[in-house]
Amino acid sequence: MIPSVLPTYNRAPLTFVKGEGSWLIEADGRRFLDLGAGIAVNALGHAHPDLVAALTEQAGALWHTSNLYQIPKQQELADKLVAHSFADTVFFTNSGTESCELAIKMARKHFYDAGQPERTDIIAFEGSFHGRSSAGIAAAGSEKMTKGFGPLLPGFKHLAWGDHEALHAAIDERTAAILIEPVQGEGGIRPLPDHCLKGLRALCDDKGILLILDEVQCGMGRTGRLFAHEWAGVTPDIMMVAKGIGGGFPLGAVLATEAAAAGMTAGTHGSTYGGNPLGCAVGSAVMDHMTDPDFLPEVNRKASLLRQKLEGLVAAHPQVFEEVRGSGLMLGLKCKALNADVVNAGYRALVLAVPAADNVVRLLPPLTISDAEIAEAITRLDTAASEVTLA
Repeated sequence: MIPSVLPTYNRAPLTFVKGEGSWLIEADGRRFLDLGAGIAVNALGHAHPDLVAALTEQAGALWHTSNLYQIPKQQELADKLVAHSFADTVFFTNSGTESCELAIKMARKHFYDAGQPERTDIIAFEGSFHGRSSAGIAAAGSEKMTKGFGPLLPGFKHLAWGDHEALHAAIDERTAAILIEPVQGEGGIRPLPDHCLKGLRALCDDKGILLILDEVQCGMGRTGRLFAHEWAGVTPDIMMVAKGIGGGFPLGAVLATEAAAAGMTAGTHGSTYGGNPLGCAVGSAVMDHMTDPDFLPEVNRKASLLRQKLEGLVAAHPQVFEEVRGSGLMLGLKCKALNADVVNAGYRALVLAVPAADNVVRLLPPLTISDAEIAEAITRLDTAASEVTLA
């Protein structure tokens, strides 16, 4: 008999009932150090008092009206995002998947309204992850994502990661945009080198096409800048964000330049819940923390500390780990042992990590993790690695 919850997840045998900062408390009372943060979602940790206050205050005033009316908290958050990014305009969604859908629609509508309706193709890359909607899986293109879900949405070209010759050859009169993650998350914590991102920007400018960045996982302070592309000193035309923007509350957004968004006029897109007062109240509080002058420098300091300690962990367990990769507090342990074995041993050592492709274990702790918690994380990961070594 099928369970009442559709069995599409392979869940760990853990039931968390409370969160406190970097910690999750299991129903049996055990305290787990959370290095997954809901897969880069709980950017300010669990039950951050400022987010709780923002949500509680808004919940006591107004939950929902729909986008038929003005939403002051939505305007407030949009203004903050525009002030601190490349963007001229923002559309709010509930998730990264919805942001992907709009980003693709926006790019195609841009060229349709510009008198180039043939420009519909989106170039994407091996190892990518852009959500599980029809457009998202078509953009990723991997058999794991697409098998059994055909026919797939057309208009996507898939290229090998890092194949510059193939990229240049793939652009033609039908190309609308290049879609890429500055740091692949699900793909195994693979950062795109700054010079490559600069090259993509120059290529898009030269060919008259749009650059779409998926910063759903790597954005919102995760790499030590508000957005990961800032390290390369370039800007996209369209950008997808979600996860950390709501600090745990379902919230996403598409940020865009005025030119890229020119086709998205009244009636071309909508969302019942997107940009609702509850989500935007929390998102606005998250932005206040992220844009505090002391916040991101502290993220970078802690990222350096964690990476240094992880390098020592890799050196201490050469049978288990191969290398540390990533940027900021978006780090991966490339494993020699099975990454699932490392994650499962972590459960027994009361530390939570997240598996990814390329046999990588992702470490995506709250950006508020303390130095003492970083030290404790290494101790628990060392215990997990020792168990894997002896297995």
